[in-house]
Amino acid sequence: MASPRALKFVCLVVCAMFMAASTAKAAISCNQVVSALTPCISYVVSNGALTQQCCQAIRGLNSAAKTTPDRQGVCTCLKNTASQFASNSRNVALAAGLPGKCGVKLPYKIDPSTDCKSVK
Repeated sequence: MASPRALKFVCLVVCAMFMAASTAKAAISCNQVVSALTPCISYVVSNGALTQQCCQAIRGLNSAAKTTPDRQGVCTCLKNTASQFASNSRNVALAAGLPGKCGVKLPYKIDPSTDCKSVK
C-alpha cells in the first residue's frame, strides 16, 4: 500500500492539474507540466533516486518554455504545486533543487513565494 505522504502528493498533483494556474496565452498548460514531471515524484516525495527520466523531463520543460507567457505559466504551476507542500519544507527544498541537480538553470526559483509575473 502506498505511504500516506505519497497518496497526499498524488492528490496534490491531481489538484494541480485542475488549477487554472497558467496564464491564458501560455502554450504549456499546468496539466502538461504536472504530467511531464511525473518521473520526479518519488524523488520529491520520498527522497528516492534522481532518475535520468526526471532530468530529461526538466530539460524538456525548460526547452519548451520559449516565450515569456510559457515561462510564467510553468513557474505559476510549479509555484502553486510547491505551495501545497509549504508545510513540508524538505519536499519544497527537494523540488527547488531539482533543476540544479539536472544541470538546468531556470529564470526563477521553485518556491511558494516566487513572483512568477516578474519572470521574463
